[in-house]
Amino acid sequence: MSNLWTEKYRPRKFEDVKGQDVAITKIKAFVEQQNMPHLLFTGPAGVGKTSLALVVVKSLFKDQWHQNFLELNASDERGIDVVRNKVKDFARTKAIGNVPFKIIYLDECDALTKEAQQALRRTMENYTSTCRFILSANYSSKIIDPIQSRCAVFRFKPLPKHDVVVILDKIAYEEGLTINNEAKEALYQVCEGDCRRMENILQSCAVLEKNITPQLIFSMAAVAEPEEIKEMLNLASQGKFAEARSRLLSIMLNYGLSGIDIVKQIQKAIWDLSLTDRQKIFLIDKCAEAEFRMVEGSDAYLQLEAFLAQVGITKEK
Repeated sequence: MSNLWTEKYRPRKFEDVKGQDVAITKIKAFVEQQNMPHLLFTGPAGVGKTSLALVVVKSLFKDQWHQNFLELNASDERGIDVVRNKVKDFARTKAIGNVPFKIIYLDECDALTKEAQQALRRTMENYTSTCRFILSANYSSKIIDPIQSRCAVFRFKPLPKHDVVVILDKIAYEEGLTINNEAKEALYQVCEGDCRRMENILQSCAVLEKNITPQLIFSMAAVAEPEEIKEMLNLASQGKFAEARSRLLSIMLNYGLSGIDIVKQIQKAIWDLSLTDRQKIFLIDKCAEAEFRMVEGSDAYLQLEAFLAQVGITKEK
């Protein structure tokens, strides 16, 4: 079994990229014409931005893709010198083969400083005849407007459940794993459309057991089981504050969760409680308040206790 599943199962063709049909259709047309603008991929992690960029490069250049492709991770190298030296030196030379341009892929380019982005803007403008850029970012708002206006922008979304299940079934078949529908549901709840996270958790589970269970998934992902969170909130809503507080402490210690982790799970579980919509809205507001206080430095356990007290008061009202 490979210890790098993300690379092993990375898409090799456009058909292998899941969940981004609109972007794939348009980009495939660019590749077929061997002519494309600069591209900007934005969206959350693990949804196929880097994979699609590599599929584009390999489809264009075939066996010569290594000589015509430069990949930089902007979160490691994000100063203006990188743009002035590495990027410019690669961009000014002609491509090898029939395609009239090379491709530079800048991953996490929203980590570039403003000065580096300004230098990049000029480079994109000056070397359009010999080079195309594919930029990848989690947040398009952190990319300066002049760069955005020079690119065709494609917004990636988290993978829907059916696409994640297709990838999951393929991996399970090739790696000889047994995974039932409950475990698939648990895995999707944990990864929330992030395919890379799904593969990493599944690989960690497969090292321990070939039979993948929801309990194993939650333990490897360091996430409390939703039923435990729901039970804690139900105890609080029934006025059993001491028991709810004890269950909270148990969950935090058993799973090694921080206060922020617990709050995010509580926020999801609130909607399954037997409360009125108005009460649920009130608790979501209190949830956000507790998270804000924790981010500002308040004691996490004290804030979560205060939130459980609010749950009990809300039910009485």
